[in-house]
Amino acid sequence: MSSSSTESPSRGPGLLAKLPSVDRVLAKPPLRTLSAQYGLGQVTATLRAVLDGLRAQVQAGALTAEQLDTHASTETLAGTVAHRLEAKFAPRLRAVFNLSGTVLHTNLGRALLPDDAVQAVVRTLTAPANLEFDLATGGRGDRDDLVDELLRELTGAEAATVINNNAAAVLLTLNALAARKEVIVSRGELVEIGGAFRIPDIMKRAGATLVEVGTTNRTHAKDYAEAITPRTALLMKVHTSNYAVTGFTKSVSESEVAHIAHAASAAHPQGVPLVVDLGSGTLVDLSRWGLPHEPTVHETIAAGADLVTFSGDKLLGGPQAGLIVGRKDLIAKIKKNPLKRALRVGKLTLAALEPVLRLYLTPERLAERLTTLRLFTRPQAQMRAQAETLMPLLQAALGAAYTVDTAPMFSQIGSGALPSDTLPSHGLRIQPAQAKGAGRALAHLESALRELPRPVIGRVADHALWLDLRCLETQDEADFIAQLAHLQTPPKA
Repeated sequence: MSSSSTESPSRGPGLLAKLPSVDRVLAKPPLRTLSAQYGLGQVTATLRAVLDGLRAQVQAGALTAEQLDTHASTETLAGTVAHRLEAKFAPRLRAVFNLSGTVLHTNLGRALLPDDAVQAVVRTLTAPANLEFDLATGGRGDRDDLVDELLRELTGAEAATVINNNAAAVLLTLNALAARKEVIVSRGELVEIGGAFRIPDIMKRAGATLVEVGTTNRTHAKDYAEAITPRTALLMKVHTSNYAVTGFTKSVSESEVAHIAHAASAAHPQGVPLVVDLGSGTLVDLSRWGLPHEPTVHETIAAGADLVTFSGDKLLGGPQAGLIVGRKDLIAKIKKNPLKRALRVGKLTLAALEPVLRLYLTPERLAERLTTLRLFTRPQAQMRAQAETLMPLLQAALGAAYTVDTAPMFSQIGSGALPSDTLPSHGLRIQPAQAKGAGRALAHLESALRELPRPVIGRVADHALWLDLRCLETQDEADFIAQLAHLQTPPKA
């Protein structure tokens, strides 16, 4: 007798007959409920994949008859299908608690929008809007007009345009004004920012020829003046907001470079404008709130810059955008460049940007209404009190495997802005109770916090997990506490 004729019905290929058909399972009430929620096509495909997986396990001899009865029951199949569909339809872009200590965290979306901007975006999402429609004339409009007047008032510039980010603003400006020509930049300002964005590379992509002047640590006014030739398209200053060079240094101010550029323009057929890339530029003097001073866009225009580029989602506290302000004739030339259309922003960006800019018209209320500035200026005493409230609750959730205490710490602004300056903060410090296997225990805890319904992002340093409370505002505290019940305490090391 062949081996196949004596196959045990409790294991092996003989079990395949016990697998239910797709149609029979779909007819059951739990699957009909799932079909009403996710659609028959999605449920059918997922169920078929689950049954195919069971079939493969049976053929491999990995399931007994008893195990198959359990896995192939209607209740288990419905649960497995529901779990897979929940995961498939769950949003990939999720809200998190940013307790990393970096306020403008590039990987976590940078600036948080104030309520006025959020409501404006919602209105724009749910109704037609005059994005490129002139309500006064009934004709076609320019989307830049929605924010042009605000930007001119806030910066002192003659004109403005908006595209999708500051890197694109630099690229567009160089391509429009300096293609196949030379651009003079101090060697000490040839920065690299996140994502390997380098000024020399973007210069090449724009079709411009880079002319480096000075040295890494010292550049003089004569270096700019002596480098100007008939092929010079513009002089460029790059604000080194993402690093600092100290010691034996020398740089040339915007006003000095502007004087050199404008003096050369008299003998230059196309003129020699000064373009300043402020990067994470701000519209107000941050020192009025006790923060380090950063050059404002208005100050840079007043110093003689012909064009200034800067970000919308860093110190400005708005949506991701690249803003270009300056001379009207140069802005007009930039707007005629074909790249302008490729890099333009959509209605949601403009809907968010306009109310953020309006907040700057009343600077005396800015720290209250602009989320980014409110986070920068939170009193340390407020965060200390918050930490004392949360400490016993988190300790109870973690159990004896960890110790939780409150601790002073320092936040950073982030996104390349003011890299050497920190903000006194307060938060929670979590350490494994046992020294043995402490690193593994911290990794377990860090992972468990990320697996919460609203993931919690902290930072590991100095043999502890630090939760900086600067970005945990009062209105979010209850949600943070409520989900501690879901925290799966990592096993002891």
